[in-house]
Amino acid sequence: MKKTIFSFLLILFTLFVSAQEYTISGNVTGLQDGFPIPTVNIIVKNTSNGVTSDFDGNYSINNVQKNATLVFSYVGYKTKEVVITNGNNLNVQLTEDIEALEEVVVIGYGTQKRKEVTGAVATVSSETIEALKPTRIEQALQGQVAGVNITSQSGAPGSSSDIRIRGISTNGDNKPLILVDGNVIEDLSVINPNDIESYTVLKDATAGIYGVRAANGVILITTKTGRKNKSMTFSYDSYVGFQQTTRKIPLLNATEYALIKNEAATASGDDLIFSDVYGLNRGTDWQDEIFQTAPIFSNALTASGGTEKSTYSFGASLLTQDGIIGGSKANFTRYTTRANYGLEIIEDLNFKANLIYTGTIRKALSEGGLGSVLFNAVNFAPTDTPRDENGEYTSSEGYPIEVVNPLKQIENTYNRTKVDKISGVFGLNYKFLNGFSAETNYQWNYSELRTRGLNPLVEYGNGSVFDNTNNVQFTEGISFFRDYTFDAFINYETSLNDDAHNIKATLGTSVFKTTGDYYLAIGDGMPINTVFSDADINDATTITDPYSQISNRFYDSRLLSYFGRLQYNYKGKYLFSAVVRRDGSTAFGPENKFGVFPSGSVGWVVSDEDFLSENNTVNFLKFRSSYGILGNDRISAFAFESLLDGEGVYVFEDQLALGNAIGRISNPEVKWEEQKAFDIGFETRLFNNKIDISADYFNRKTENLLLQVESSAILGVAAPGSGNPIVNAGTVQNSGLEFQISYKEQLSDDFKFNISYNFATLKNEVLQVENSIGYVTGGSFGIGQLPPSRMQEGQPIGVFYGLQTDGVFQSQEEVDAHPSQLALGANAEAGDLRFVDVNEDGVIDDSDRTFIGDPIPDVTMGLNITFDYKNFDFQSYFFASIGNDIVRNYDRNSSKTNLTSYILDRWTGPGSTNSDPRVTNSATSNSVFSDYFVEDGSFLRAQNMQLGYTFDKNKMDSIGLDNIRLYVSVSNVFTLTKYSGFDPTTSNGAPIGGGIDYGFYPNPRTFLIGTNVKF
Repeated sequence: MKKTIFSFLLILFTLFVSAQEYTISGNVTGLQDGFPIPTVNIIVKNTSNGVTSDFDGNYSINNVQKNATLVFSYVGYKTKEVVITNGNNLNVQLTEDIEALEEVVVIGYGTQKRKEVTGAVATVSSETIEALKPTRIEQALQGQVAGVNITSQSGAPGSSSDIRIRGISTNGDNKPLILVDGNVIEDLSVINPNDIESYTVLKDATAGIYGVRAANGVILITTKTGRKNKSMTFSYDSYVGFQQTTRKIPLLNATEYALIKNEAATASGDDLIFSDVYGLNRGTDWQDEIFQTAPIFSNALTASGGTEKSTYSFGASLLTQDGIIGGSKANFTRYTTRANYGLEIIEDLNFKANLIYTGTIRKALSEGGLGSVLFNAVNFAPTDTPRDENGEYTSSEGYPIEVVNPLKQIENTYNRTKVDKISGVFGLNYKFLNGFSAETNYQWNYSELRTRGLNPLVEYGNGSVFDNTNNVQFTEGISFFRDYTFDAFINYETSLNDDAHNIKATLGTSVFKTTGDYYLAIGDGMPINTVFSDADINDATTITDPYSQISNRFYDSRLLSYFGRLQYNYKGKYLFSAVVRRDGSTAFGPENKFGVFPSGSVGWVVSDEDFLSENNTVNFLKFRSSYGILGNDRISAFAFESLLDGEGVYVFEDQLALGNAIGRISNPEVKWEEQKAFDIGFETRLFNNKIDISADYFNRKTENLLLQVESSAILGVAAPGSGNPIVNAGTVQNSGLEFQISYKEQLSDDFKFNISYNFATLKNEVLQVENSIGYVTGGSFGIGQLPPSRMQEGQPIGVFYGLQTDGVFQSQEEVDAHPSQLALGANAEAGDLRFVDVNEDGVIDDSDRTFIGDPIPDVTMGLNITFDYKNFDFQSYFFASIGNDIVRNYDRNSSKTNLTSYILDRWTGPGSTNSDPRVTNSATSNSVFSDYFVEDGSFLRAQNMQLGYTFDKNKMDSIGLDNIRLYVSVSNVFTLTKYSGFDPTTSNGAPIGGGIDYGFYPNPRTFLIGTNVKF
């Protein structure tokens, strides 16, 4: 009986326990930032029992049975399931679903699901930008996006970079269109990289929605903003570090220099220059004298949040950076303030406002070319000391007139450029009827550029071109730049037949205007003791303004555009998009002012087909293709007519008078440059989305190239301010293959990694040059030589054109048996370079020049590796350029200038070498431009390596912080290259004349220690 009662009670207890219900309460936060997440859906699995979290992320749900499962879900976060075993409070952290967040990408005048994008579009996330810690935002694109190549014009602080998307398509302006939150930005130095949420790069014809300014591709930059229903949070980012040069050019030391100069003097029949070379030792290393360790530091603070109706974000930053040459005399300082605000005014009516203020101050030295600081450091003799016995800087006596003591040059350089810029976007969006929305945006930029420069009295001792012996001159200039863009467009979106047919249509107009004016005061006769920081132009005896007599003090350029786009997909797997844009530009005359530019793209999401829908290997597969015509008007406004911007000299009553004259010769027939762009590619994700692959083939042909062509001197093209007319006279083609693959894996709860690799091939070819001589020249080499670069049919744009060598003459018999080289400036002797008689006319002269190098790389590659282990994270980024050539043009061959150490392998007698010529002070043709000066510029660079540690969140909570991360990083870690110059990654950016190294300022290696704090 007792056993029966006990069994009955046990059954009742079991039923009670199994039917026990709890009230579960807690808080939902984000794992990455620890911030509360409002409106999270919490539901008991397989029931209708559910609630949502409140503004602070708190929730409470009743009637939850033991062993039931609570499901937490929120847009942008991974869904989380928790089994309930007791009635204790349950706090949950949700992980951001990066893939879900990336499902929507920014495109022209709107957004689109990534799955439905039919163009060649690439993105770079804020995580990558934060890891790279670039001082300029374009540096974060190098190696991250296939087909995008970045070259810096100089490694000096604040210097600009050149961005090339899929090659060089014109001999003019090749810059892509860059928009920050929809606003056109020309100078990226004004943007703080910490403010960037993401990049989107439009590489093919689908960029045509932006019209004429999109011919070279489009980069869309989105800045960080707040989220609705989120309390204010702060993020503080700071780093401090130092910079050093990555390398020095191997030069002769004092002993080597003396021996070589004595040998050169002997070869010329002159007396020895150094009677005793022993005891000179190494002498002065002028590169050590000018290079220094330079500090850099940055601070940035961001605040963001939102209410039920609004979002807001505010950021401020300060960056200051000294130069590795000149220190504070080459300083760049940038301070920025940014504010983003969004407001739901009433239901379906939304307002947005974005404002960015940037101030920059830059001091600069002469950074490249003949007479630059580096050029002088390379050429000044190691036997000279920085200062003489009186403590004065060493005289430059005996040197060529462009070579001076670089330390004295630095001390006597005074300049400053200050830029204040404010940019803004104001917009309204209104949704009405069923599927319609109207949007209007007013975007504007205003900037003031102020310059100051002082040319003090200085004499270098060699009659230098830099001497100033009788006039202290002070210059002060101010320029104003303004532009605005007004966009207005209507979107319509609908779905038919149970969402089988999905249609989006956009129709709009855009107006763009940019103006500028320049003012410059030149004060001569300033007091001798003028101090740069206190200089006042009113102290000058005479003040002139060179812009006062010419009409190009002002400029005004305008665009008027109309555009439409139709997007269609069937069940999300058959995709179609078509764009047409009509652009009008002030660059062209009445007959050619407007151009119509259509483009279209298609796509097929194969993975949505029945035969792949259940495939466990292929998670996603899409094929896509695009074709379109894009216009380009990147020439000056009103270029179709002659303006009075030339300089005229007239005689009135036997007196000379300065006035205006006709400038560039007019061409009323000039019309749009047109780019025909074709792209075909695919994207796929494999093995549970662990492997991501994309590939593209592209072909871009630019026709009716806008070129300045030669014309008769009778027309006055050589007069000051005048010039040859602009005509449509060329065709350039770029084609190539782009490939990108990434693999991500989480091996355990503590360890995960990601590795990605991309490469892009490029073939650039000039198909046509329709001027009188069949080519266009550019660049410079040495002094007084013919231009070394060309744009010519059948060759890549900017191809190097010079003499071809065939070793070194080993004997006088070889010289006598070879065609004469006297036409090059001197009779050849044993030990001189032997040039090839290309045209086989028995004489070596300028007509034997041929194509000897290509400045455009054949292949570029990027490799990015990241991994996380527990609280540690590590990132490394690599970039490679293969197949490009560089011209070495920083040597100045004279009897006193120093030489690079390759001269130690010179010819000293028959059989000694067949590559490097003899040394002599006599006239030779060895310095004539030839392939002897063309080197392989291929390189592999470790762009950044970074190691970070994030403190445990629970410990941070105890001190009121959400997150602290410390890191150390090194950028420009190492470079593997055969190139003998300072830096193979720098270029002046010119389409014709690029790739010529005049003594480029190298990009520094930068060591940083920093912190990211969120609270």
